[in-house]
Amino acid sequence: MTTTTELTLFADYFQIHISDADSDGDLSEAWTDQAVADHLAVAQDALGIGTVVNVNVSVTVVVLPQEPTDDSSEFDHVVEASLDVSSGRLMVLGCTDYAPDAATFEVASGWNRVRASRSNLARAAQADVDSDESPETTEKIRIQVWAAPESPATITKRWS
Repeated sequence: MTTTTELTLFADYFQIHISDADSDGDLSEAWTDQAVADHLAVAQDALGIGTVVNVNVSVTVVVLPQEPTDDSSEFDHVVEASLDVSSGRLMVLGCTDYAPDAATFEVASGWNRVRASRSNLARAAQADVDSDESPETTEKIRIQVWAAPESPATITKRWS
């Protein structure tokens, strides 16, 4: 069964986090120069998704029963990584949000694949701190999650 949830998250420090709900979400060592360039920081039980703005972003979380088809042509930047969600509860939040108040989603316990597809990046970057004042300029992030064996992170489409 597919479930879809719409969120608005504050992308403080130009990032949002996805993690096992029982994780401490520590990505401090994961934000290497390459991770910043890829807009993707990876730890075993936490991911950081880089944003082009430091304000609210629109996030759609889609929990899927299997891998979705590739629709990367519809987005500006697409990355994927494996995430160990041993608790079976995935948490999605802004990096400075209070974890107990974060949105959580039931997913398969163990390894899951997360695809982050981002759009409207040029308009959001141009509007900068005012980008979240209008849907036309708000950065949009779609997070898709499905059960899958662990595999290396990939950059399917790069925005520059």
